[in-house]
Amino acid sequence: MTVRSRTVEWQDPGDSAKAAATMAGIDFLREIAAGRLPGPPLAALLGFTLDEVEEGRAVFAIEPGEEHYNPIGSVHGGVYATLLDSAAGCAVHSTLPQGTAYTSLDLSTRFLRPVTKETGKIRAIGTVLSRGRRTALAEAGLYDAQDRLLAHATSTCMLFPVPQ
Repeated sequence: MTVRSRTVEWQDPGDSAKAAATMAGIDFLREIAAGRLPGPPLAALLGFTLDEVEEGRAVFAIEPGEEHYNPIGSVHGGVYATLLDSAAGCAVHSTLPQGTAYTSLDLSTRFLRPVTKETGKIRAIGTVLSRGRRTALAEAGLYDAQDRLLAHATSTCMLFPVPQ
């Protein structure tokens, strides 16, 4: 049996959390995408990045590897769900004014194609479908380099004032 290992480093997530409370969502996400604020530890653990952000839209990317596999040799559905949840949630976050936060209320996911390390880089593209004062609805698609849809999700997010 061949053993593989991986080392993961991340920055204190408290730094970004403090900054989030002082900025509009789009500005906060742009700072993370530009590397001026640390990304979440989960992104370092899984190896994904926030590549694009504009109001109502967020794009994450990952290069799948063996470390993402389930026991049957393909990327685990939890990795798909994490990328889709991140893209949908950050699309919503990009529309929020300073002092407003969100949390996912639900995530409905559909897995359409298998992903392996041979798939190459994949992107999760999230967009806001509707945003009100208390909730927002977003969707996200997971795509390969040929723009084939690999998975799809919808998410409802609850909006609330940032706790003091």
